Amino acid sequence: MKRIAVDDLPDDPLAAAGLFHQHWLSHIEQQLGGGLDVAITVPAADHTHREWRRAVTAGLARKHTPRRVNMVAGEGAALDATVVYLAEAPGVTGQYLET
Repeated sequence: MKRIAVDDLPDDPLAAAGLFHQHWLSHIEQQLGGGLDVAITVPAADHTHREWRRAVTAGLARKHTPRRVNMVAGEGAALDATVVYLAEAPGVTGQYLET
């Protein structure tokens, strides 16, 4: 599973979603199209970011089946452990998780 660390997202959820789509989406889809499963990691954010992150993750998972794609928010050991878990859990895809 390829880990893609998305950083420097704005605090405003609309601006963050726009930046993600503009700068990260094509790179992620390129990895998925190349046959890789992907774990997207993002910094922790408040509840206002939850819906766009869920929608992006679920949409990518549907579009790129059977490739797996998940998004994990957080930092440190908890984030790393979640990514390791997802890499070893072949049935989990389209999930947005917060650590």
